[in-house]
Amino acid sequence: MEKHFREDTLSRKIKMSTNTWVAIGRTRPPSHSEVMPQYVHHLAPKSLPEITPATPQQKDSKQRCVKWIAVPAICSLLLFLLAGILLAYYYSSACVHGIPCGGNTGCVWESQWCDGLVDCPAGQDEAYCVRLHGSSFLVQIFSTHRKQWTTVCSHGWTAQQARTSCRDIGYSESTSVTWGLRQAHSDDGFLMVKSDPNPHVPIVQQVEFSNDCPDNTVVTLLCTDCTRGVNSSRVSKGQQASLGSWPWHVSLQLKNSHRCGGAIISPYWIVTVAHCAVMTSSPEDWSVYAGLVDPLGILFNPAHAVSLIIAHEGFDRITHKNDIALMRLTKPLDFTASSNVGPVCLPNVGLNISVPVNGWTTGYVVALSGDSPHLMEAQVTLTNAAACNSSATYNGRISKDMLCAKGVQPGSDACGVKTDSGGPVVAQSDGLWWLLGDNIWPESCSDPNKPGVYSNVTFFLDWIHHQMKKHQND
Repeated sequence: MEKHFREDTLSRKIKMSTNTWVAIGRTRPPSHSEVMPQYVHHLAPKSLPEITPATPQQKDSKQRCVKWIAVPAICSLLLFLLAGILLAYYYSSACVHGIPCGGNTGCVWESQWCDGLVDCPAGQDEAYCVRLHGSSFLVQIFSTHRKQWTTVCSHGWTAQQARTSCRDIGYSESTSVTWGLRQAHSDDGFLMVKSDPNPHVPIVQQVEFSNDCPDNTVVTLLCTDCTRGVNSSRVSKGQQASLGSWPWHVSLQLKNSHRCGGAIISPYWIVTVAHCAVMTSSPEDWSVYAGLVDPLGILFNPAHAVSLIIAHEGFDRITHKNDIALMRLTKPLDFTASSNVGPVCLPNVGLNISVPVNGWTTGYVVALSGDSPHLMEAQVTLTNAAACNSSATYNGRISKDMLCAKGVQPGSDACGVKTDSGGPVVAQSDGLWWLLGDNIWPESCSDPNKPGVYSNVTFFLDWIHHQMKKHQND
């Protein structure tokens, strides 16, 4: 029965399928009831490409052009701005690499220092390339190759190199140049004159490094004759100086009235104190008398005109720090004309003079009328800064640019004889007299327990030579 049911069902399906096929094949139109609603999906036709007018195309091209120009320009400006910031940092900050010129004026590479070419704005890189060392005046030149001070072999050395060296230190052509030889050995090598040096260039360009030196002889040099002076076997108590005993001491007179003392260091240059030099900025108001020891001396000694006054740029009127100055004469002094006039030696680097040491100080005793003064002398002992800065004396007011000296006997120093400011203190070593300082605190004479205070010339040695070199042709 079940079999008949399945057959019957299958036959019906076949019949229905046959009827459906026949129906589809009919030619008559279907009735409304036979039409079933259907959703027909229509594809939208592709839109035609939009035709852009010619003018917008040109505008877009211009915009691209502007971008291509603007972007590099902006990048360049940014690079320039970055470079400016770096340069500003380079010139305003301490040197990360190289050597600072000083005074916030930039830096130079180590290879540019003392190469004979000026690279710093004020020439600081070539200002201290030649020096004289110790009491023998040994010539030393800063070697860029070795980055150290090096002695100069005498092989090939001539008077021409001697004059060039003195000129590079700061001395004028009118100075008396004397050079000599000295035996020396060096494991660090030497500088030797080139086989064909150019006489018109700085001495650093006329020499080259050498491991050996024939005969092991090196050069010594005197750029001015500071070998004259008195011996030190004198009485220690303050007294009037004799004519020619201190040939470097001068009277600085302002409008024909004595104001301060000073010391001759070359035919053109006088060392004095800044608080005296700043009394007036007009050099023509000053006159210098050399070889003057009493009021009558003004009748027999000429007045020397001043062409330039240079007070230290860091001078402080209250503390007296950097109280040092230079005066340049219009015409050089003639040291051969009189034995009563001559220079004192500047203290070379490496000079072995240490406190306590005995020295001498000189100064003028000035009458209330301001007439020409008497030159006084006294023996003093230089003391260390610690003792001078104690609470019982100057209580920390003495800085490293100052020296203290007290009389060997009570009342025997320059303060004991109530002298003026600017008077030098000198000491003798190896038969020569060396300028150690200039009196800057004459007002300390009111207290006999306090020593005299002087500018420390050794501290200012580089400054002195730099000013001499900078103004040697003024």
